[in-house]
Amino acid sequence: MNYNVGFIGAGNMGTAIMKGIRGSSMADTISLYAFDPSQEAMTRAEQMGVKTVADGAELVSICDYVFLAVKPQQLDEVLAAVKDEVTADKVIVSICAGITDEYIASRTVAGAKVIMVMPNTPLLLGEGATALSKADSVSDEEFSLVCSIFGACGIYSVIPKDKMKEIIAINGSSPAFIYLYAQKFIEYAKSVDIDEDVAVKLFAQSLIGSAKMITDSGRTIDELITMVSSKGGTTIAGLEKLRENGLDKAVKDCCEACTKRAYKLAK
Repeated sequence: MNYNVGFIGAGNMGTAIMKGIRGSSMADTISLYAFDPSQEAMTRAEQMGVKTVADGAELVSICDYVFLAVKPQQLDEVLAAVKDEVTADKVIVSICAGITDEYIASRTVAGAKVIMVMPNTPLLLGEGATALSKADSVSDEEFSLVCSIFGACGIYSVIPKDKMKEIIAINGSSPAFIYLYAQKFIEYAKSVDIDEDVAVKLFAQSLIGSAKMITDSGRTIDELITMVSSKGGTTIAGLEKLRENGLDKAVKDCCEACTKRAYKLAK
């Protein structure tokens, strides 16, 4: 079966997902369409072999699956422009943080088929981590196709839709938190006259390796910490300072602030 899949928004995230589709086994069964108010974004989509259209309403009229790859603050304007073309058989895929299926249905059509998605920017490298949930009106077959699309861009997990706001801190926003953490280690390296390129290379590989240890070693995180921490050694000294300076509270406050903002965006 062939599907028309459209993207309203062809920025970084929309482009990453389209690239994932183009490079996957689904490429022969999916025709891609895009609309973005930015001519630069439209040109970039066309260079990927994506068909572009004049506006969002035209895209919705053509497509079976419509990805809303826009910022939450732009969503009301987008939905107002396309609502007359949204019918009960269209599948709407929203990557807007904090937005529920009920919110989209209330601005388009009752019982709208909505899939909520929280991806992250590593999709740009095919290393994304995406959380998905769906409205009851979405069939298993429809949901499976969208899950496969995100599987082509990395990994995905299905979660209850009432946890889509809480998951943002875990996978959607967490790359920025990790980058900030990395930046401080690299700044320390520079302060003690270690070459920045060397520090970036070694610390980044340490992140990659540590992540693989979490997923592939079969050990708990506490066990992994113990493996690195010789009694009376350097690692223990560093861990004590992280704990003394409130890392636990800082991370909890960070996640709670992220979630609180998601609930505010949903109103």
